[in-house]
Amino acid sequence: MFDVSFSVVILYTLVLGLVAPYITVHGEKYGALVPPTIALVTGSAIWVLLTWLGFSYADGWTWIIVMIAMPVVMMFAASRLAKSRDKSFAK
Repeated sequence: MFDVSFSVVILYTLVLGLVAPYITVHGEKYGALVPPTIALVTGSAIWVLLTWLGFSYADGWTWIIVMIAMPVVMMFAASRLAKSRDKSFAK
């Protein structure tokens, strides 16, 4: 069942989407919605995994792990995507 606290993850994704063009490099190599989509998928997957492992929504560790992992994975995946596109365009 959808928990209302997951809406915070969705709002955090919106914030990351607004700042993504300023914190990621090579933003012109992919669409503007790619970094926040990566962040939302990451946050959702980690949220489900932590819930499955028994973490509570009120537990601070759940929030810390999700809120740190989302921008880190977003920046890493966006930079890998840009490098991959550079390689494919160079051929």
